[in-house]
Amino acid sequence: MKYAVLLPVAAGVTADPAWIGEYVRHAEDCGYESVGAVEHAVVASGYSSVYPYDSSGRMELADDLDIPDPLDLLAFLAGRTSRIGLATGVLVLPNHHPVVLAKRLATVDALSGGRLRLVVGMGWMREEIEACGADFDSRGRRGDEQLQVLRKLWAETGPEGASHDGEFFRFKGAMSYPKPVQEGGVPIHVGGHTKAAARRAGRYGDGLQPLGVAGEELHGLVALMREEAERNGRDPDALELTLGHSLSAVTPEKAERLAALGAGRLVLRGNVTTDLNEAKDELSACARRLGLS
Repeated sequence: MKYAVLLPVAAGVTADPAWIGEYVRHAEDCGYESVGAVEHAVVASGYSSVYPYDSSGRMELADDLDIPDPLDLLAFLAGRTSRIGLATGVLVLPNHHPVVLAKRLATVDALSGGRLRLVVGMGWMREEIEACGADFDSRGRRGDEQLQVLRKLWAETGPEGASHDGEFFRFKGAMSYPKPVQEGGVPIHVGGHTKAAARRAGRYGDGLQPLGVAGEELHGLVALMREEAERNGRDPDALELTLGHSLSAVTPEKAERLAALGAGRLVLRGNVTTDLNEAKDELSACARRLGLS
C-alpha cells in the first residue's frame, strides 16, 4: 500500500512557503509516498452549484480561502524535497487549455525528476468553469479530448511534431518540449464519483480515485473502469485504485481491508490546524502506526 497525504488547504497554510515547505519535508522524512494539492482557480462567492460530496451541498472550504495554483505549488515543493511524489488532487481539467497544460505538467515532471502524478476531475462548480472560459455542459466530452491531447503532445518526438483535429482543439506541427521524464508521460488518474469518471479512467487513465463512494457503488465503478479498459484494448490490471482515509484514524487493519477492495494507495487527510508542530506530530504518529520508514 502507498500512503499519500492531502495538503492541508482547509487550514489556509498552503500558500505559506515556510509552513508548507517544512510540512512536506517532514512528510518525506516520515516515508509517505506523495502529497496531493487541490485546485479551485476561483470560487464564486455565493455559488449556486451543488457540491456533490456533502449533504449540505457546500464544500468545507471558505470562499476566500488561500488555494494556490496546484502546479505552481508542486513545483515549489519539488525544490524543497528530493523523493516524495507530487500529485494534484484533483486538478479541474476544464479550467485548462491542454496544449499549455501539457507543457506545464512536463516541466514539473522534468524538474522534479519524474515525481508528478496528475489526478483530474471534470469539476462541479459551474461558476468556476465558466469563469475560466469553458462550457460547463460539454466539459465531459472536452475533458476526454484534453486527455488525448496531453498524451499526444508528450508522446510525439518526430520531426513533424504533433497534430490534432478534434471537436474542441486543433493544431498541427506542435513541438512540445521538454517531455515528461516518466516513460509513457505523466501518470493520469481520474477522480470523481460518476460512471463517466470510471469509463474515462478505463479509456484514457492510469487509475481511478473515487470520491465519496463506498460499498457496491465503489465495486461498480471499479468494474466499469476495468470493462472499459478491456473494451479499448488496455490492460485493466495495470490501472491503480486510490481511496481516501484520515491521518488520525487509518490503521494497518483498515488499510488491509481497503487493499482487499483493490486499493493500492490511500490519500490521507489531516485534522485542520494552523499549528505546524501539531500537524507534523500527526504525520509522525500515523507513520509509526503504519510502519513507514
